Amino acid sequence: MTTGKTIALTRRTFVGKVMSLLLNMQSREAESFKEQGNAYYAKKDYNEAYNYYTKAIDMCPKNASYYGNRAATLMMLGKFREALGDAQQSVRLDDTFVRGHLREGKCHLSLGNAMAACRSFQRALELDHKNAQAQQEFKNANAVIEYEKIAETDFEKRDFRKVVFCMDRALEYAPACHRFKILKAECLAMLGRYPEAQSVASDILRMDSTNADALYVRGLCLYYEDCIEKAVQFFVQALRMAPDHEKACVACRNAKALKAKKEDGNKAFKEGNYKLAYELYTEALGIDPNNIKTNAKLYCNRGTVNSKLRKLDDAIEDCTNAVKLDDTYIKAYLRRAQCYLDTEQYEEAVRDYEKVYQTEKTKEHKQLLKNAQLELKKSKRKDYYKILGVDKNASEDEIKKAYRKRALMHHPDRHSGASAEVQKEEEKKFKEVGEAFTILSDPKKKTRYDSGQDLDEEGMNMGDFDANNIFKAFFGGPGGFSFEASGPGNFFFQFG
Repeated sequence: MTTGKTIALTRRTFVGKVMSLLLNMQSREAESFKEQGNAYYAKKDYNEAYNYYTKAIDMCPKNASYYGNRAATLMMLGKFREALGDAQQSVRLDDTFVRGHLREGKCHLSLGNAMAACRSFQRALELDHKNAQAQQEFKNANAVIEYEKIAETDFEKRDFRKVVFCMDRALEYAPACHRFKILKAECLAMLGRYPEAQSVASDILRMDSTNADALYVRGLCLYYEDCIEKAVQFFVQALRMAPDHEKACVACRNAKALKAKKEDGNKAFKEGNYKLAYELYTEALGIDPNNIKTNAKLYCNRGTVNSKLRKLDDAIEDCTNAVKLDDTYIKAYLRRAQCYLDTEQYEEAVRDYEKVYQTEKTKEHKQLLKNAQLELKKSKRKDYYKILGVDKNASEDEIKKAYRKRALMHHPDRHSGASAEVQKEEEKKFKEVGEAFTILSDPKKKTRYDSGQDLDEEGMNMGDFDANNIFKAFFGGPGGFSFEASGPGNFFFQFG
């Protein structure tokens, strides 16, 4: 019996020694793996370092420092979420592991969880209150918390530039935070910086193709660039990933409504129903004031409707609103320039055509500018048609009749009893009427006048003519016409 007990004890002792030997061997091998991992880490070969730290962990899964080292390696590889898991495991195994708490806090901060980061850094400071890294990282985490608060307030105020600034500062400490990147991208989109916004969203989608926020931002950029159909596709995809995504839901609804109203307005315009088109474009403009490009087109479309309705001042106002929203919108400048011409605002028309030609130097735009400049030049001369009170397409007979009427109306003899001031004014008008008739009754001179050419060329100096001679020639020469009074202030015409 004693012998049996002795044998059993001997066996247990032997097994214990073997197990101890095996554990020592595993520990030495694990340490060897760790040292190799350290060597690769020092060489910045983080993938190999990761492999050797993993081997060390497999050999000794209860060693906190191995998890801590692998966490550091994953952080260098930019895999902060995986690193966080290792850092947390390291402090679970050893709550006094200061570097473990530092790495846990750094991972939390890099991922944008500044509050959790503060707790980790506080624990590290409890263990080592003089730790300079923990002190600095604690300050960094609090700075991120402050940037978040400011950004939230400024977003509500629609101060999107300030939000972008805050997120840029926060991302210096939290480079892996998708939430900060998405907020920045959304604000960039609201500021019209679509390529930058799309770049940020695309970077996130390359890492996580199901990220609903990034899908929403991609859709938002397309929506604000007036690519509404494609935008709807991204909004729908975002809602598949996150059915309760409120922003994607609102944007999708607005995009569909905007598209429908705009198309209905275009249809009514093509059918010649301008009143309905005006109403539909107006309703579309009320859907989303943030959609600058689409609203610019809607204003221009409504301006075109107003020009068809001959509401030219309203058309000019709509086109002005369009270019305020999009100062590169050529069509709006062209529409407004034509309305300026139609309302004889020639300087404004020239200014718009100059803007268009500077942007797109085409033959068509050059000719439009040239035509407007000609109209401006013509507008600065005397308007002989207006002086005679006839249309620019008046016939020869209509011009003669107009001259007869105006010449008799302003003849100096008719106003011989008026004040000196009135006589002077009527004499001036009489001369202008004669001048107008001289030009418009002569086909050659009329052609040059209508084309905007200088009338002083080729001997057409208007300072040389005599209005009285023109009058006498028209009414039959000397003695062929006179004014006689028939009472105070009244005259009758006598022909010889």
